Amino acid sequence: MGAYALGYVVLANPIRENAKSTFNYFAEQGVNIKVISGDNPQTVSAVAKRAGITGAERFIDANLLKTKEDLDQAVESYTVFGRVTPDQKRRLVQALKRKDHTVAMTGDGVNDILAMKSADCSIAMASGSDAATQVAQVVLLDSDFGHMTQVVTEGRRVVNNVQRSAILFLVKNLFSIILAIISAIFVFTYPLQASQLSLISLFTIGIPGFLLSLEENDKRIEKDFIKNVILKALPASLTEITAVLGVVIAGAAFKLTASEISTSAVILLAVVGFMILTKISAPLNRFKMGIIIFNIVGIIISGFMFNSLFSISKISLDSFVLVALLSLFSESLFRNFDSLLKKFFK
Repeated sequence: MGAYALGYVVLANPIRENAKSTFNYFAEQGVNIKVISGDNPQTVSAVAKRAGITGAERFIDANLLKTKEDLDQAVESYTVFGRVTPDQKRRLVQALKRKDHTVAMTGDGVNDILAMKSADCSIAMASGSDAATQVAQVVLLDSDFGHMTQVVTEGRRVVNNVQRSAILFLVKNLFSIILAIISAIFVFTYPLQASQLSLISLFTIGIPGFLLSLEENDKRIEKDFIKNVILKALPASLTEITAVLGVVIAGAAFKLTASEISTSAVILLAVVGFMILTKISAPLNRFKMGIIIFNIVGIIISGFMFNSLFSISKISLDSFVLVALLSLFSESLFRNFDSLLKKFFK
């Protein structure tokens, strides 16, 4: 008797409902998705298309990639890689890093471990092998890749806010160190007392730095964290140093008392400090404006109510005019220092 086909059965893994929205999010954020699999490249490409991965039609069989040069060219030309061995996965990750990409590798099996260890960030599914979860830096407990959007958002918030707080604290440290060196070289009394620096640090660095770290911030993370912090802190520190030196020089010229010079320096540092805080906090919103206003009011009240504690004294009209002129000069000075350093380190 002849055989008759009664029908056929199609087996397929369903695509998660949030897959397309997740991949669309990464595409909007400028993240290139690469699919690396040990399966047939055409099959993987078809699944990637259904999932909404950009460029899923560009696929290649990894058996054709024999040399390092082949890998370097392929990672820039293709999105889907099929028939990939565990070692090739690692080499593909290394090829992406050679092209100056920051690489995150997602895996759930033993075959992914080599590539995960080579990546800048490794992500494992909790439902995967124990070995993969042990080497991963991030483990998705419900094995839902859709939560990676929340991971990215939280990571950006932490890094961006830490960077902003680091700038504020580095401004103070650079200012104190450089001014101490200058005062030692030119043999003049350090113009500020510890209690006065505490007042300035509390309301222009400590409290605003803490409150700003709580803000939502999904701005893309800039490369060179340390360089960015230094380049943004140094112009502010140089501005503060120049302003305080201006007070010291003018104070000596106009025969101001030591208490007038130190109090004038405190007021000037507060003005410049809030100017820098405003620039670092840009773009401003209600939350940031509230922080700035709260700290301005706080430092004014503290200066009047606890003047003896913070060594704040009355100043003459000459001192007040001097502070006002140097405050106006400081804004332009900060912009010039900032522009000069950006051109120098471009």
